[in-house]
Amino acid sequence: MGLTSGAVLALAVLSGVLLFTGTVWLWPRLARQSWRTVGARVGLLFATQAAVFAAVALVANQSFGFYASWADLFGRETGRGVVVDHSAGGAPSGVRVVDTRRVVPAGTGRPESGGQVQRVEIVGRTTGITTPAYVYLPPEYFQPRHRARTFPVAVVLTGYPGTAEALVDKLHYPRTALNLARDGRMRPMILVMLRPTVAPPRDTECVDVPGGPRAESFFARDLPEAVLGHYRVGRGPGSWGVVGNSTGGYCALKLALHHPGVYAAGAGLSAYYDAPVDATTGDLFRGDRALRNRANLWWSLEHLPPPDTSLLVTSSRSGESNYRDTLEFIERAKRGKPTRISSIILESGGHNFNTWRREIPPTLEWLSERLSPR
Repeated sequence: MGLTSGAVLALAVLSGVLLFTGTVWLWPRLARQSWRTVGARVGLLFATQAAVFAAVALVANQSFGFYASWADLFGRETGRGVVVDHSAGGAPSGVRVVDTRRVVPAGTGRPESGGQVQRVEIVGRTTGITTPAYVYLPPEYFQPRHRARTFPVAVVLTGYPGTAEALVDKLHYPRTALNLARDGRMRPMILVMLRPTVAPPRDTECVDVPGGPRAESFFARDLPEAVLGHYRVGRGPGSWGVVGNSTGGYCALKLALHHPGVYAAGAGLSAYYDAPVDATTGDLFRGDRALRNRANLWWSLEHLPPPDTSLLVTSSRSGESNYRDTLEFIERAKRGKPTRISSIILESGGHNFNTWRREIPPTLEWLSERLSPR
């Protein structure tokens, strides 16, 4: 049974209920003062609390998409290699479609009317990084009258650890994009949804780690190349945008600041503005001060030439720890032309899926206004 399955959650809840009931029922019998009864009482209390904790943790994981599998939870996930065929005269495609499904499972009909979500594996030609992803293709992608049409692309990133599936099932990016386009509030757009954790379980913070994973190069070079080789997407510098929440938001802003020729717009939902170094990241910089500075968005705003890109940041006056930093980031970004800065500031909202679901529709509309399909 998978970590995110309903059966595992039901088993954990049932175990907690049975253990709690059994503890209440057996407690009078275990009231005698002997080492056996004391040990039994301790064991029952421990088992009950462990079951309740497991149930709460499973609910939180299903709600926020922290881990996708048992292997992911225990740090044993390993990326599987993908065979890439290099045909003569053509660029290799680093995308392999694993599975497809409709955007809304209940009755959306054919992809020509409801779009399609493809589960894929992407392999980086230059970095060797392989990672799973989901690709949303709008209905227009499949309609005969649009066969020659290219589409703008938004790369969508989770937080850490996060799961790409949560972008589909919890944050509802494909469904939101479909509804906004149907209402005429945004142009049809392809979404490439994945997590920034491209070398699990390590949190690379989208950094080219010396002697380690070259995460920034993967997102700046390999990912666009792979998608361009497989889908009808825009090739111009204004065709690509990137959006993410939390760690993904930091990565989105950094990619737009550092690679404006690739990403014409970057949106950071509840983002922070400097890469942390902790137990999840390990030593990201190996003493390289220039690399350390490059990962600091404050430093980038002050010391690098202002890039020709659009940035969007979000926060809440109550509930988000990045509120003051976000206001300061806006002020600093406003000083540099041609960089453009926008914001969404909620009155209240925590660092969670519910807050991001409120911010995603206007964020996608903002991206649509700034991206060109060519």
